[in-house]
Amino acid sequence: MGFSKDFVWGAATSAYQIEGAVNEDGKGKHVWDIYTKQPGHVYDNHTGEVACDHYHRFREDVAIMKEMGLKGYRFSIDWSRVMPDGFGKVNEAGIAFYSNLIDALLESGIVPYITLYHWELPYEVYKRGGWMNPEIVEWFGAYAKLIAERFSDRVTHFFTLNEPQCFVGLGFLSGEHAPGLKAPIQDTLEMAHNAMKAHGRAVQMLRQYGKQPLTIGYAPTGSMCYPETETPENIEAARQLLFSLPEDAGYWTWNVTWWSDPVLFGRYPEEGLKYYEPYLPKITEEDMKLISEPIDMYGQNIYNGRCVRMGKDGKPEEVRRYEGFPRTAIGWPVTPECLYWGPKFLYERYKKPIYITENGLSCHDTVSLDGKVHDPNRIDFLARYLKELKRAAGEIELHGYFQWSLMDNFEWAKGYFERFGLVYVDYRTQERIWKDSAYWYQNLIRTNGEEL
Repeated sequence: MGFSKDFVWGAATSAYQIEGAVNEDGKGKHVWDIYTKQPGHVYDNHTGEVACDHYHRFREDVAIMKEMGLKGYRFSIDWSRVMPDGFGKVNEAGIAFYSNLIDALLESGIVPYITLYHWELPYEVYKRGGWMNPEIVEWFGAYAKLIAERFSDRVTHFFTLNEPQCFVGLGFLSGEHAPGLKAPIQDTLEMAHNAMKAHGRAVQMLRQYGKQPLTIGYAPTGSMCYPETETPENIEAARQLLFSLPEDAGYWTWNVTWWSDPVLFGRYPEEGLKYYEPYLPKITEEDMKLISEPIDMYGQNIYNGRCVRMGKDGKPEEVRRYEGFPRTAIGWPVTPECLYWGPKFLYERYKKPIYITENGLSCHDTVSLDGKVHDPNRIDFLARYLKELKRAAGEIELHGYFQWSLMDNFEWAKGYFERFGLVYVDYRTQERIWKDSAYWYQNLIRTNGEEL
């Protein structure tokens, strides 16, 4: 068994990381526009003001996607580009940009997958409390309605939120991302609850105003767990640890179940209700009904995992990595097994078709003397990970894989220091250069992973 003949091989990006043009054509400000202007927040004070200049070069980028053979392209819409304040006025120039992008993709035979929110929180919304303000549920709903009205005649696949663990945890708990706050735990749990309600409201609006039947999902993240050896005990230990919650409320955001059980089961996990009870907002039955609006697909961003075994005390324990364990340039461990066990465990629990909405690695890529970009580490990484994914594809309902990222881009707090792309971007000239991995991925798509 391998990948199905209609498996979606794709790549992913996000708006702020590639578009640039932050002050053009009526776009409003969002929290990253403001955050990057303050020295010391981002590596070497980099900003996304120009980024990959995708706003002006999207046709060139779509041509690259077509040549690469991509079946799908996952991108985000910048909320502040189409609604400058996050509510009220619509920016028609922003709508036109995304409309033209969608048309270019369709003309090239590439299926668009739209993410509504990849961290571009309009600054006017933020000033009114952002995710702390319960009104954000309706603001986000109105934004989803706009997107449905303008694009659902041509786009059928939508994800609501990307990595809420990150935009709440890194943006408001640890302060490593925009807006750079270290809020009380109580506040972050309320933000998360409002974000989950906003997700549900977006699902409702997409359904109500969609011009054709839509496929709607959600794209959280998390470190997956895999067994040290494939014994029943260790497999069960990995499963248990993946779906457990951190007792330390200071790290409460980093888990799967608090973010996904409400969406798929209509309830928060009992373990979390116990651990975080002193900090919880008011949670109503009406809230849970909204959060659990039915979705059609489950996206998961997977980069790495933890090796787990069953301890002698009958409790799961993480296996310590040996000295010199392989890591990517950003320091993340290389754990191919996570792309088999992660989707498998998630499918067992949630019983929704799975998309790997992000997977990839950062390398310190450079242009060699021959004018090419040789990235054997990325090819090796992808071959190992996708071999594991192929194994999963024979056992579960796995619909697609989106490589992160199509091209090098602004990597949030890391600025342009990290390069995740299949395509190298020279930020001085905006030249695009295919890396060796891009040609490798092109062949993989052409053969549907048969050689893995």
